Amino acid sequence: MVSRLVINLYLKQEKAINTLVLQSHRTPLPSPWLDACIESVLSWSVLNDFEYRFMGDEFFDVVPAALLEKTAHLKVIATDLARLKWLQHFLVQGYDRVLWCDADFLVFNPAMFQLPNLPYALGREVWVQQKADSGALKAYKKVHNAFLMFQQGNAFLDFYADSAERLLAETTGPMPPQFIGPKLLTAIHNVVQCPVLENAGMLSPLVIRDLVAGGGRALDLFRQKSPERLAAANLCTSMTAAGELSDDEVTAVIEVLVTNRAC
Repeated sequence: MVSRLVINLYLKQEKAINTLVLQSHRTPLPSPWLDACIESVLSWSVLNDFEYRFMGDEFFDVVPAALLEKTAHLKVIATDLARLKWLQHFLVQGYDRVLWCDADFLVFNPAMFQLPNLPYALGREVWVQQKADSGALKAYKKVHNAFLMFQQGNAFLDFYADSAERLLAETTGPMPPQFIGPKLLTAIHNVVQCPVLENAGMLSPLVIRDLVAGGGRALDLFRQKSPERLAAANLCTSMTAAGELSDDEVTAVIEVLVTNRAC
């Protein structure tokens, strides 16, 4: 007689979802704290028996040469397209589920960072900043592409990738860095309400500084406007590159998040 344990193990194997987690960044890494972020995603992948792949320069091989040239001054735009094409590629290769995590995406509470049983999901952005006219704090609720998840048979990835590539090809004027990333995703989301993994967030400089300080108005507003407490967050390398944050501040917030396992 087959034991209940054997049956349960068999069912668990039958239901296992073949998952790939994908990341990429130029090397050597420009900031030491990026190692901690990448390691957190790798460790979380191992914890969940997900396959993990980190890509180097070959990451841009899937972007048409004309679009690489067009976005040479803003490599982040080419990156936003490349991730979509690789996600498509690996679904075609037979993975049941593929994920993208930015290199500055930190999983600080791996036990609580659980993937939803949905065809696809985007990350949540609650961006707290000061108004230019009054200096008052305001939270802007959007979605982001620092975390993306797609399963076999989803109806969104091909549409998004095709729309992004077509916009890049047809646009002749200046393009903002987030053109086919958060800006396009948020525009689509505002109309169709895409599924969102609410605890896959993003932290603005003001929220990061409040976390390091142990509290503050920006953090209070962030928590008020966030649908859930975060288990993972994008730490915005672009803000350190622009001088909005220092490497020391990001290193400090990583320690706070990993220690407290909450945001």
